[in-house]
Amino acid sequence: MLASLTDLSAHRRGAARLTASALVSALTAATAALAGAGQAAAQETAPGQARGGATATMGGLKMYGAAVLHEESGDQEISAGLFEMSVEGGGMLQTYCVDLLNPTQKDAKYHETPWSGTSLGSNKDAGRVRWIVQNSYPQVNDLAALAKKAGVRGGLTEADAAAGTQVAIWRYSDQADVDAVDPEAEKLADYLEKHARDLAEPEASLTVDPPAVSGRPGERLGPVTVRTNAGSAAVAPPADAATSGVRIVDRKGEPVTTVADGGQVWFDIPDDAVAGTAELAVHASTTVPVGRAFAAESRSQTQVLAGSSESTVSATATATWADGGAIPALSAAENCAADGTDGAEDTPGLDITAVNEGDGAFTFDLLDTEYTIAPGETRTVSVPLQEDQPYDFTISTPAGPEQRFTGVLDCRTQGSAAGDTTQTVAEPSPATAGVTATNANLADTGGSEVTPLIGGMALALLGVGGVTLYVLRRKTETQRS
Repeated sequence: MLASLTDLSAHRRGAARLTASALVSALTAATAALAGAGQAAAQETAPGQARGGATATMGGLKMYGAAVLHEESGDQEISAGLFEMSVEGGGMLQTYCVDLLNPTQKDAKYHETPWSGTSLGSNKDAGRVRWIVQNSYPQVNDLAALAKKAGVRGGLTEADAAAGTQVAIWRYSDQADVDAVDPEAEKLADYLEKHARDLAEPEASLTVDPPAVSGRPGERLGPVTVRTNAGSAAVAPPADAATSGVRIVDRKGEPVTTVADGGQVWFDIPDDAVAGTAELAVHASTTVPVGRAFAAESRSQTQVLAGSSESTVSATATATWADGGAIPALSAAENCAADGTDGAEDTPGLDITAVNEGDGAFTFDLLDTEYTIAPGETRTVSVPLQEDQPYDFTISTPAGPEQRFTGVLDCRTQGSAAGDTTQTVAEPSPATAGVTATNANLADTGGSEVTPLIGGMALALLGVGGVTLYVLRRKTETQRS
């Protein structure tokens, strides 16, 4: 059947062919499955983890058509279309995949993420992907008008529109040689690819900056700046505010319960507060901007937003205080924008930012390297990681509880890792013939219900391959005044 479809690519431009090693594919797929199982249990919202915006759970592929991926090893028929995710706190999202050859895990949890934390961060065509989602289905839901623009004489069904849009995205997000099977969908894909223009990354729905602050009792710690596309956001004080006496205030010291875009808040710490930490939460209801990226906590396809209902978005910020010694504020963010050409400091990985507002040095160890943050110093430590590598860093702080940063680095698509077979991941399963859009199964794009079994295999493979990441906990040296 697939052999008869190869003539569909005769007119295609000379795209780079995607190569794979069967052994490495199996190893990385198993590693991915293990990460998917382990991260679901281990992933807690770590203090200082730089996340803000919508958090959603993958619901599945809801509207799709067939496409053909052309590889050196042969042609593969896959499903191409629109996913749906449910937002924590209320709301629905519609997304397309920008990570073609990675698996999609059922019920995976996703976070709104800056492009720099995904493969879009190093993709010069990321802006064209945003143009496509803004100028096609479902943003353009007048299918007759969309068909007319694309020169599709036979008209477009929703499945055609979803498939054609996804195919066009893959040509830019993955540099994939891929065609839609349906002629109308293929016509739309060609139109979108040809007319796509570079657009800037959209602003986040809600963020706080910085996500962590520190200082001494009796001070106002901050400011923490809130950025949002909502009209206003609600500010929730620390859960133990009634007993700790910590207040969230504005510049004048007045209590704050709501804030607009660009508004600033401070943690007001009582004079007699013992060393500790507190967290504030910011919540809003808004539509998430089209073109925002969504990355999974586990190993699951990165998505780009194509549509949003009114949805709940949130962000948190933490404060740490002590009378003296080292008083660090820690935050972390994945960095996929680095190109890896200038050594470890320019290699994709995790950027951990430490701000020391105390009068003693803050020292911690990561991957056999000791880092010392001097009093009054702010420093970002770039921890290089391998693609698809789960990480789990724990850093102890003298003034508060341990801070844990966990995740899986997903900075590359197979297409962008041409010539580097160590980046290969599991290929998508063939599309299921005769399945309607409303009964779409995640297996169509690489998901599988045998993930637990693969996870068990991954344990053995990880031992052989030496993939496990070891992290040394720091031993704090503090000076108390």
